[in-house]
Formats: sequence, C-alpha cells, structure tokens
Amino acid sequence: MRTAAKLIGTLILASALLQGCATPQVNKQPDLLYKEGEQFYQDGKYEDAIAQWKKVKESYQSPELSTKAELNIADAYFLNGDYIEAAAGYDDFRKLHPKHPQADFALYRQGLSYFKQIHSIDTDQTPVKNAQTTFDSYLKLYPEGAQLAEVKEKYRECRDMQLRYELYVGRFYLKTGAFKAAIARFDESLKTFSDSERRDEVLYYLGRAYLEDGQKAKGREVFGQLAREFPGSAYIADANKVMDSFF
Repeated sequence: MRTAAKLIGTLILASALLQGCATPQVNKQPDLLYKEGEQFYQDGKYEDAIAQWKKVKESYQSPELSTKAELNIADAYFLNGDYIEAAAGYDDFRKLHPKHPQADFALYRQGLSYFKQIHSIDTDQTPVKNAQTTFDSYLKLYPEGAQLAEVKEKYRECRDMQLRYELYVGRFYLKTGAFKAAIARFDESLKTFSDSERRDEVLYYLGRAYLEDGQKAKGREVFGQLAREFPGSAYIADANKVMDSFF
C-alpha cells in the first residue's frame, strides 16, 4: 500500500511539472513577425517569408504592416517562380489599395507574372493575352510610370507573339487545305497587326492562300502589294516562286 501511495504521489508531481512546462507561449507581435519575414526573404527562403507575412496579415493588428506584407507576399511568390500565385497577389493588392504609391509597380509585376507563364506558340495563349491586357492597362494608367520603357517592350513582344500564333494557325489551315479559313485568319491579322514588322510575312501567306483557293486575281493583287510595300522583303522571292507555279 505504501508503495502504491508513493507511486501515485510521484505521478501527481510529474503531472504538475509537465503542466508547468506546457504554459502557452505569448504570440509574437506583428512587427517581429514582419522582421522575421524580411530576414527569410533576404536569405532567399521565400516560402518561410510568405508564412511569416501571412501571420502579419491574419493578426489584423497593424493595417500598415498588413499592407506591406500583402505586397511582399506577392514579391516572394514572384521571386520563387510561383507566377500564378504572384499574379493573383498583385491583383489583390491593387484592388485593395488602388491609390497606393506602389500600385503601378504591382500592375507592372502582375503583367510580368503573366509574361513568365508564356511558353511556345503551339500552347495555350491565355498568358499572352493576360500579359498584353495588363501591360496595356499600365500604359494607359501610368503613362509616366517608372517601368514604362520595359512595359512598352513587353507589350510589343506580346503583340508579336499573338501575331506569330495567328500565322501558326493560318499555316496549319493552308497545310490541311482549309484555304478560306486561312484567308480569313491572315486577312484579320493584317487589320489587327497593321503596324507589325511581320506584315510582309502575313501578305505572303495571304496571297498564297488566295492562289491555293483558286482566287488568282486576289492572289496576284496581294503579292503586288507585298512588292510595293516591302521591296526588300525576303518573301518576295517566295511569292515569285508561288506565282510561277500558278501561272
């Protein structure tokens, strides 16, 4: 009995000691969490930085720090190569803080996040369209923005990618004998991308599509336009070869 009583007393003492060790830790203050996130960010530990900054947002104790954390989270996603999450983060930041001094930067980075998702012309072109739309918004909203030069360059690249895709589809129609579909594609491209450096290429394929469709007069007319507008184009030699095969 004495042994049992001694054992029970030992267990009670151990339980009390454990309860003392299990005292809940005091939650960290948002400013400390924010600084920890900054350190992780500087060390390239972006996922850890995101985790800390999310805690800052969820604390609801400091609107100023929460706003900084929102933009930082998007930046961390971007640098970590998580471009889908980054685009969403920048978009959310702009919607919540449209007048923020860094709203232009967020829009620029949102466009870059879409741009980074672009692959080849034979894949889904949604990232190209999203990037172009975002860069176009930047040009309209911030005509003197700090990132203006790069945005203009990326916007032109998106336009060129879209035209290359149209040419890719049009050539596919030519190859498969869908000549009227090819004509429609090339003709629309001439109107939509009238200022493109690839305009001579579009004219060549449009003329060829007309000839393949049996519309020889239209084909000759388009090739004549190609020769007038681009007398030094490499496509003129190809146009002459095509003409020789039809006349």
